[in-house]
Amino acid sequence: MGGRLRGIARRSRSRAPMEEVASVMVTPAGGIDGDCKGARFPRRQVTLITSELWDAALFTLGCPALPWTMRRANLLMEGGSLPLGAGSRIMVGAAELEVTGETVPCAQMDMAWTGLRKALAPDGRGGATCKVITGGIIAIGDEIRILRDVPKRKVYLPG
Repeated sequence: MGGRLRGIARRSRSRAPMEEVASVMVTPAGGIDGDCKGARFPRRQVTLITSELWDAALFTLGCPALPWTMRRANLLMEGGSLPLGAGSRIMVGAAELEVTGETVPCAQMDMAWTGLRKALAPDGRGGATCKVITGGIIAIGDEIRILRDVPKRKVYLPG
């Protein structure tokens, strides 16, 4: 089940503040136009989170409302559920994305708020990483449709 695009953000360089935009071009060659990650990391061109899971992480921490851009994700989805299984396909406006995995929260999260990294770890709260299959312009308010939902694989370690 899909939802709506409620936020778009990008960063010009690593560790730079996130810049929110109303619309942006997304391409298979470079990911989100103006974002430093897309061309360098083809399997992590675009990152998505849901507002519901972001709010759940903040509730767990008991902290005040932090802007979703503190998560440093590119897209904020509202409503519906975000598939986390590699190979899942998502249509955001005119762009088609393929999920490459679950976003693993980094140490920068704890710089935003102590404990945020741990609060984002369970239940896919960190969001999904994606590569761009078909480019196009995306804009706040666009419908997000799940084209294919591949179950997340469990990894079993020996022992």
